[in-house]
Amino acid sequence: MCSGRVDLRFVLRAFLKGMDGVFIGGCHLNECNYITHGNFDALNMVLLCKKIMERIGLNPERLRIEFMSGGEGHLFAEVVNSFGKKVKEVGPLGQSEGLDKKTLQFRLEAVNQLVPYLKLVESQRMKASTKSEEAYRSFFSSEEVDRIFDELVGDKLAISQILLLLREQPQSTGAISKQLGMTPSEVSKYIKSSSRQGLVRYDMDSKCYSI
Repeated sequence: MCSGRVDLRFVLRAFLKGMDGVFIGGCHLNECNYITHGNFDALNMVLLCKKIMERIGLNPERLRIEFMSGGEGHLFAEVVNSFGKKVKEVGPLGQSEGLDKKTLQFRLEAVNQLVPYLKLVESQRMKASTKSEEAYRSFFSSEEVDRIFDELVGDKLAISQILLLLREQPQSTGAISKQLGMTPSEVSKYIKSSSRQGLVRYDMDSKCYSI
């Protein structure tokens, strides 16, 4: 199977099921067997996913992609062993990052809810144009991508987390602020945005917001 078929949702599902690390192996770049250069798509997805992992408090070293041919079994073994050692050093998922199981699942599910939107952002605004690994890595470490990420992904992720909380039960701005570690003004901004889109409403009796 082409590494380009590895979807962002696959990676998130692995972490949601408690995997401590995810490894993706692909053909050498610019040596695509299908002439689709899907391995560059996989690289792009991994670099985006690493930024998302950092945003939700997960160590991005839990995710790794490497490129090799089917005849490089020795290299595959070396890389997998190296990755296994790195994951052991990093430690159990969430626990090493200081996240309890509930918080970890909550944050991963908030990202999972955004996958269709994230794919759209990736295809239109967060994809390098030059076919080289150096260009892709340079692109994702640029200030421009950081700005785009904050603008198009950061706010959506915050709103996704708020909506997940409100699906459980109605909440006040203060309660949401405390649970998500946001300031009340930040929560109010996201609530107003969600309200304009018809996603949330304010209940006068309980003085809380709900779906």
